[in-house]
Amino acid sequence: PPAMLRDEDTEADFQRFLRRVDEVANLLQGLNSSDSAVKEEAIAETEKRLREEGASREEEEEGRTTVNRTVINTSVRAFPSEIKAGHTSGAFLAALEKDAKERAQRRRRNEQLANALKEQGNEAFREGDFPLAIQRYTEGLEKLRDKQELYTNRAQAYLKLHEYEKAISDCEWALKCNKNCLKAYFLMGKAHLALQHFRECRQCYEKMLQIDPQKENLFKACVNEASLEERRLRDEERAAREAQNGAAAAACIQELLQRISSPGQDILCCTAGIRLLAGAVNNCTGQTLFRTNNGFSILGKEPVRGAFCAERKGPAEVELCVSLLLLWQAACAGNEVNQHLLLAQPEVRAQLPELLSCGAHEIQREALALISLCSENESGRRLLAQQGLTSRLQMLREPIKSTDEEADSATSIPSDLTVADRFQTQSQVPLSGASFAELMGRFGRVQQAGTAPLGTAGSPCAGAEELARLAGSRECWQACLDECWAGSSPESRQRVLAVLGLLMNLLLQPSDTIQDFAVPISGRCLALLSHQDGRIVTGATGVLSRVLPASPSAVEEVVKGGVVKKMLKFLKVAGQLTASYAIKILAVCTKSSRQAQEELVKWDKRFQVLLKLLGSEDEQTVGNAAFCLSQCLLVPRAAASLLGSSVVLLLLRQAGGDARSPSVQQNSAIALGRLCTAEPRHIPQLRKLNGFAVLSSAMKLVHSS
Repeated sequence: PPAMLRDEDTEADFQRFLRRVDEVANLLQGLNSSDSAVKEEAIAETEKRLREEGASREEEEEGRTTVNRTVINTSVRAFPSEIKAGHTSGAFLAALEKDAKERAQRRRRNEQLANALKEQGNEAFREGDFPLAIQRYTEGLEKLRDKQELYTNRAQAYLKLHEYEKAISDCEWALKCNKNCLKAYFLMGKAHLALQHFRECRQCYEKMLQIDPQKENLFKACVNEASLEERRLRDEERAAREAQNGAAAAACIQELLQRISSPGQDILCCTAGIRLLAGAVNNCTGQTLFRTNNGFSILGKEPVRGAFCAERKGPAEVELCVSLLLLWQAACAGNEVNQHLLLAQPEVRAQLPELLSCGAHEIQREALALISLCSENESGRRLLAQQGLTSRLQMLREPIKSTDEEADSATSIPSDLTVADRFQTQSQVPLSGASFAELMGRFGRVQQAGTAPLGTAGSPCAGAEELARLAGSRECWQACLDECWAGSSPESRQRVLAVLGLLMNLLLQPSDTIQDFAVPISGRCLALLSHQDGRIVTGATGVLSRVLPASPSAVEEVVKGGVVKKMLKFLKVAGQLTASYAIKILAVCTKSSRQAQEELVKWDKRFQVLLKLLGSEDEQTVGNAAFCLSQCLLVPRAAASLLGSSVVLLLLRQAGGDARSPSVQQNSAIALGRLCTAEPRHIPQLRKLNGFAVLSSAMKLVHSS
């Protein structure tokens, strides 16, 4: 709920006004009632109120000065004298109705004036004249104080002028008029975010979701924005402390940036400095120092800008571009704030697509690596879609003038990008080395069954309708299954990568047909986990993470096939994308399989892997790790193996507020409750950390689950 209004006197006055409106409405309803008893009671109550009002006004007249500055409704003042003169209740009712009509007419006139002023304010807002817009909205509110749209529109104008407190106040007024006003909660959340009131910001967004559950996508986007801002602030505070304490890494990054930005640097010196800088930006603090010291601004310095934007690049320009792309990879790896900042630069938006199709294979490779890195999270995929990069990703479907290894490396990127909703209709299954039409030529049974081929020679991607048709085709699933076997030749690897990419996209479509193919597809992917090509392993892991939730039978088969041990191995050595797939697979398996729970307890000694994941910066990974742990704690003596570890602290942090996602908090709380229930010797550690309030909440979640 919104905080109390700032002006308590004004709020009280407004509440009295609303109560008076409700009372008059109730009296009018009673006077028009067909029930004679109700009608007589309403008449008596009205006469009583008018007599009291008349007496009150007569007292005011006696004590008033000769200058009367009060505007009085004379028709209402006449009622008491008319009643005293013996007017019938019928005459009184007629006079009351006349007064109600006059009030209604005045409100209609005021509403027309307020609407006109609102439109004038909207026009000023569209033209960017926010002070004038505020003035017009304020004039409209003088005509009609309870018009919610004027409050929210004025709040939006205040946001543009960075007057966040005033915006919050107007949103609170709007909620007084309409307690379910989504726009008011949305704008108030934005204002709280700008003021770094993160808790209040999330409360506003959560209220939006309660009012309209269909706004879940908007809710997620808003909460993610708040989480990014909070993380940015926390990282910058930590980096500032290190810089103040004279950390060598901080001094190195600052010195290198100063040298690169100094006037008169030649291209070779800049290239060498950028290479050294890429090596120094090797952790979160380094990434933050790079950002806070305006590291991304070096693109605007010469000779960096000239080499990056040159249409024809010589060896020196190519080397500088490659170094710059490597630096950006280091600065953006796992850092969504830096990714936002990088892709927001006009030069990057303009040149990155060009680099994908330039003649230098080294630049192509590093540009693809940068896009792949940004595509590892949902926010990055949306950014790539917004920057219009999908049009240039068509080249990934065509033969690249490079080695087979470089062509194959492009194939793993689109399956990452297509997870984003906006990519699902723009680049579903882009391929390299061979066109998708050629691949679909092997799937002749699909076309013979009447299904349109997926993607044509001139189209960069598959349409949503085409994918939906294929997802419902048994022939398509069977064809994918037939082609999903790996040989040693480059052509065979490319075919398998293409099929895995197609399966990733098909599994995003709702279809009952998958039930018949989930077990054999899971078995085929399980076999591919031993392939020497890491990209095939990643693709097979991704397909498993999507197919297993659709089939308990498939879960049972892969658990028997040793998937738990394989996923634990991946979590120890694999990259971020493969690891995110692996922990999801473990969460799905431990949810329904006792054998999976027991094997995870057996192979993950003292839960070292899961404990490491609980400290991850990726909330989805933390949530799945907490879920796996809570399931494994159902195994006897599993909780005892965690004695002496940091598990209580890790779970308490996530359940108590470090995690922003409610589901992550709940998973952590359930795990904490089960831990202390199964092994009471963890309770002293909980008491030491003052965590009994969280434990109490956790126990409720355990019982409800």
